[in-house]
Amino acid sequence: MFSEYSFADLASIFVMQGFSGLSLFAVFVLMSLGLAIIFGQMGVINMAHGEFMILGAYVTWLTQHLFLRFMPSLFAGYFFVAIALAFLCAALLGALIERVLIRHLYHRPLDTLLATWGLSLILQQTYRSLFGPREVGVELPDWLMGSYSFGDNIEIPINGVFVMCLTAAITAMVGWLMYRSSWGIRVRAVVLNRAMAAAVGINTAQVDNRTFALGCGIAGIAGSAFTMIGSTGPTAGQQYIVDTFLVVVFGGAQSLLGTIASAFAISQSQSTLEFFLSGSMAKVIALLIVVAILMLRPQGLFARRVR
Repeated sequence: MFSEYSFADLASIFVMQGFSGLSLFAVFVLMSLGLAIIFGQMGVINMAHGEFMILGAYVTWLTQHLFLRFMPSLFAGYFFVAIALAFLCAALLGALIERVLIRHLYHRPLDTLLATWGLSLILQQTYRSLFGPREVGVELPDWLMGSYSFGDNIEIPINGVFVMCLTAAITAMVGWLMYRSSWGIRVRAVVLNRAMAAAVGINTAQVDNRTFALGCGIAGIAGSAFTMIGSTGPTAGQQYIVDTFLVVVFGGAQSLLGTIASAFAISQSQSTLEFFLSGSMAKVIALLIVVAILMLRPQGLFARRVR
């Protein structure tokens, strides 16, 4: 597989594919952060998480058209508005779903899995009815186009750098919320002992609702980032849900550091292997490696120790 390339060629390929995988890494991190909050903190298996991502992608697409039609002079800044709207729409829908559906299924993981799977099918059909079955693409502002050149063979896309900066900012915000804010203290208290948290005056139902909404909102931001690396369709979210669960389980549920590390490892391995093999074979090999590691360490890479 490598014999036909020189050492310099292989070095350039690995660097290029590494930077190419950073965009996929950013989407994995944002998706996994939302899922880690919902699954790791609440124990809810949300099979509709990919559809919340696609909601954010469609909101970005709609925002682009609104700016092109009514505010073309402000088109250069539409993406920041789209990110905020994607988070807001996905979070509001998540809060509604938690209040109507998820709240009645806590501590019933199989029922939650089936209910959210049915929800994903409903959302897919809703998107198909509203936006049509064909995939749509987003037009990026001029300042997000192009690339930075490093040497003769290395090109770093500007939109990839922007997505990485966005991911770093969201990750830092989530880390602060979960480990430094008073709301994060309440979330961890509910996770450790729900009855005792309620006894000291914490509104556990409100914590659950806002936690689920936050996880869905971050998935909406992931949808905005996804528009930079792929086209948006009603079923596009299902292509990422398995990888996202894989990232969360591989890194260790409830571990922010584990989520980031596993997202980086899986995205980089897939991106590099796809250059030498087909996309399906790259996914198979990456999956086999992860399964082999989980057989030796089933708790994940960075499992939390709790008393």
